[in-house]
Amino acid sequence: MTRAAGRDPREAYFDNAKFLLIVLVALGHAWEQIVADTHALRAVHTVVYGFHMPAFTLLCGYFSQRFTGRPDQVRRLLSSVLLPYLAFEALYAAANSAVRDEPFAYTPTEPTYLCWFLVALFLWRLSTPLWRAVRYPLAVSVLVSLTAGLTTMGYELALPRVLMFLPWFVLGLRLRPRHFQLLTTRVARRCAVPVLVLAGAGAYLLAPGPDDHWLSMDVGHTDLGVSWQAYLALRLALFAAGALLVAAFFACVPRRRTPFTALGAVTMYPYLLHGLLLRAGEAAGIYPELKDLGTRGQVLLSVAVVTAVVLLSTPPVRRVFRPLVEPPLPPLRTAPAGTGADPMAVRSPEHARK
Repeated sequence: MTRAAGRDPREAYFDNAKFLLIVLVALGHAWEQIVADTHALRAVHTVVYGFHMPAFTLLCGYFSQRFTGRPDQVRRLLSSVLLPYLAFEALYAAANSAVRDEPFAYTPTEPTYLCWFLVALFLWRLSTPLWRAVRYPLAVSVLVSLTAGLTTMGYELALPRVLMFLPWFVLGLRLRPRHFQLLTTRVARRCAVPVLVLAGAGAYLLAPGPDDHWLSMDVGHTDLGVSWQAYLALRLALFAAGALLVAAFFACVPRRRTPFTALGAVTMYPYLLHGLLLRAGEAAGIYPELKDLGTRGQVLLSVAVVTAVVLLSTPPVRRVFRPLVEPPLPPLRTAPAGTGADPMAVRSPEHARK
């Protein structure tokens, strides 16, 4: 996770995308604290949730193309995803207990807060060889995703989200560099801004909009209170809208090295740590005060969150939290040169199966 990023323009592009996405993830979590009864912010929040986790999941799939299940790859997956999950699951359980006066409950099979994504990434990456063996992987993954929403499964191992976001991971497995090159053309960039503006306008007109669970993908049609026919139709519509927004986002990502490019190589740190800061803000009671400030409070919170993401990506913070974010496993054999601990490390998949 200390790799010098951005030496290759393609690597700079993906590191830029990862940093922008982690900023949006943190902003989304922060806005949840003050979004009620705020029309404009609610619209922005809805648009962001329409694409930020699908885009993040897609990138995880794109950079999982080399995963074949070799022992050294599984060991890296254990050290970079599973062990951090177990550590931060305990931290967030403790934070919830302290801040919300809840009994401390360490239940690794039921992910707490943002820890669900680590469980999902672990399971998605382990499933990569399976999707290479399937004839129509994207179609099958969409079918699995839709079917999951027709069940009444519980939240063990975050399975609703694992299955419902699955098509984005599989899509990432199927993409090649040329597909992203199409999104960096001048035509794509000119189309991206109107798409995002129209999405924002639509979300504003429809605000407060649909139930948040439609976008967080954590419940099925029964909990959403709709028939299975309506559920399938709306989920397919959300897939289509999400694809447009994801494409628009990637079209807007800078292609060259920027001041934040290097920070995109270490996104696990701000992802895992920013939620603890938000819990601290909840304990301090700052969110009602920010909400009372209206637009000024929204701007202050947004600036504070972006600043926090940058600070959580800096070397001093990484040195302190490296034992939790990158816990070492005793080496059993020499790992291939050039491998890193970042589960979303930027390595070109050009040599993966075509």
